[in-house]
Amino acid sequence: GVSPVSPIHVYTPREVYGTVGSRVTLSCSFWSSEWISEDISITWHFQAESSRDTISIFHYAQGQPYIDDVGSFKERMEWAGNPRRKDGSIIIHSLEPTDNGTFTCDVKNPP
Repeated sequence: GVSPVSPIHVYTPREVYGTVGSRVTLSCSFWSSEWISEDISITWHFQAESSRDTISIFHYAQGQPYIDDVGSFKERMEWAGNPRRKDGSIIIHSLEPTDNGTFTCDVKNPP
């Protein structure tokens, strides 16, 4: 049989502005009709303005935040979320011009 699937609604601001050298919070809140499981995962992706490639820059899984060891964000990122409060936000410090692009927050709440 097929297990029923309930959607998770993810909310992020359409645009976020920051100045070079400052920090910016990328907020990601979500809503699910199901309880938040211990297996919840949150992944942030980044697509540079001048690129077609999307890279993964951050994961939250098994109760732990993991900053991906690729790209220019690894030394400048901070986990600011709390899945129990339906929050998957991150902070990027010391903004650089190359940080301009599209950030995507993806939330999965198995089963």
